Amino acid sequence: MSRLRYLEGPETRAPGMLRNTVYGVRATYETDREVIDALLPRPLEAIERPEIWLQMVHVAMHRSEDETIEIGALTVTVPCTHEGAPGAYCFHMAMEGESVVTSGRERYGEPKKIAETRFEREGDTIRATCTRHGIAYFEIEGTVGEKNDRPLEFEEHLFCYKGMPSIETPGEFDGDVFLTRLNWQRKYTDRRDMTGQITLRESAWDPLADIPVRRLTGMEYVEGGTATGGQILRTVPGEWIAAHWVGRMDDPRNVGVDLKQRIAA
Repeated sequence: MSRLRYLEGPETRAPGMLRNTVYGVRATYETDREVIDALLPRPLEAIERPEIWLQMVHVAMHRSEDETIEIGALTVTVPCTHEGAPGAYCFHMAMEGESVVTSGRERYGEPKKIAETRFEREGDTIRATCTRHGIAYFEIEGTVGEKNDRPLEFEEHLFCYKGMPSIETPGEFDGDVFLTRLNWQRKYTDRRDMTGQITLRESAWDPLADIPVRRLTGMEYVEGGTATGGQILRTVPGEWIAAHWVGRMDDPRNVGVDLKQRIAA
């Protein structure tokens, strides 16, 4: 009797939200208004302060009762609203493991890339890095302090775009482009304030350094459980997201746009 595993067999994927256990750092920093205005695609709307929200965490993904995948993951977003509802536009995700990267990109439209991550902790001092193409382009380090009084259980939403770039015409898409929303249910067991800093290093493949850290406005250490899922919100015209799509790719030839010329126009 023969088998063919290029076809999916029964009961290989469980329905519902994925359960995870996490620990790591959440942070918010102020950047330049013109950066946020250029970075945020339609129909998302910017909030009053030009901010970036990010997290660098270690995740244990419990795919089944007897299967757990452990990865490091960096998520970088722009806090914003959609039709008045708060959330954040997710424009960069980097993490370990091909399967978690491809599944998130294809299913939810998450802009995931394969990366190397590292967490170091000595006492109350934490340092974490994200590396791609041999460049540690993101680093966050700080000292864990006292427990804060922020809620341990809450839900937060991230916005992504899901589409298939055109085979024949660059800058267009084959079929619909969807605005999706990630629904992350947090059940933390610990939230502690931190003091520290974020370092962004130049990388032609991952140019987070183009989004400068003007002022670190918040940093905390968290640990506990999460459940993640998502949904489609609506279709959008492909031109709303076409110029942003390069952020999902490794294209060191991309020179980007001149923000001063963009403002003048």
